[in-house]
Amino acid sequence: MTPSRFSLAFRPLMAAAAAALMLTSCSSLSYYTQAAQGQLQLLSDARPIDDWIADTGTSVKLRHRLEAARQIRRFAIQEMQLPDNGSYTNYTSLKRPYVLWNVVATPELSLKPIQWCFPVAGCVNYRGYYSKTDAQAYARQLRAEGHDVEVGGVSAYSTLGWFSDPLVSTFINYPDAELARLIFHELAHQVVYVAGDSQFNESFASAVEQAGVEAWLERFGNPAMSAAYDRYKARKRDFLALLLRYRGELERTYKSMEPDATKRATKGRLFIALQNDYQVLKANWGGYAGYDRFFAEPLSNAHLASVATYNDLVPAFRALLRREKTWTGFYKAVNRLAALDKKERTRVLTGLAATGSAGLQVVQRTMSALP
Repeated sequence: MTPSRFSLAFRPLMAAAAAALMLTSCSSLSYYTQAAQGQLQLLSDARPIDDWIADTGTSVKLRHRLEAARQIRRFAIQEMQLPDNGSYTNYTSLKRPYVLWNVVATPELSLKPIQWCFPVAGCVNYRGYYSKTDAQAYARQLRAEGHDVEVGGVSAYSTLGWFSDPLVSTFINYPDAELARLIFHELAHQVVYVAGDSQFNESFASAVEQAGVEAWLERFGNPAMSAAYDRYKARKRDFLALLLRYRGELERTYKSMEPDATKRATKGRLFIALQNDYQVLKANWGGYAGYDRFFAEPLSNAHLASVATYNDLVPAFRALLRREKTWTGFYKAVNRLAALDKKERTRVLTGLAATGSAGLQVVQRTMSALP
């Protein structure tokens, strides 16, 4: 993707500059140019964590958050064998709520997301912009073509080790366990990444973050911290279950033999019901409003298009981690899976999932930032 805005991380950035030189379409050139400029700005504004901590102008709160992030990164490297490079050694303060905005789109009567293909990253189900205005302009274009569209803010992303990803003001104030979750997830993308297989990539990173946070809390957590993270997971699990239920209803509707007019009417009723059920869920949470931003735009198929991307294969990866017993063995096994063709990879993971515990619940979608 906190509550994090279902973290669809924007991975095509690492090849943006090179790709811009190869493209002849003015619209494509404009898109890659903004991506390259946005990434460059993010990096150029970054300063080493030590400099921020030593700076007398740094607030006590930010100093404590940076120290927490440094300890989390150290755990990721020493205990989880995640990459030790320049990532998360610098900090960038932005004057905006998100690092970028992703545009997700589907046909009017389908939940299959439209894909965009990029060098290195392969084909992905979103298109990212560093400017909300630019993202909304592209969304209007897609809507005019008859598509369902969602524009969602993203708090963090990974460049897969091509650049030294900084800590950013958009997520630095997350509670410690959620900050750890995000760092573990994004560093995991530097271990294994298969171009064109978002489900594999995101499910792997989600499994790493889950197991990593469990281990981190066991070492550094306290009862209050663990209870807060349990509440966070429970709310996220409940919200995901709600989305999956309505996604299933919509899928059945679109596959039916009903006329398109009937499908449209059913679609409208289902989205109203989803909003109403969310209000009930929110009341059961004691009024917690962390997911309200999901409903900031009129609901569409695009809101539910990627709900399974981060989740379906997580039980398989958790089962593989238990089987391998060590992080190093686990990463080697995952790299062997990555070398298989997609059909065989899915077959193996499906078999692994069948051996996993039914109690393993998935708690993340494409949100990298619902707080």
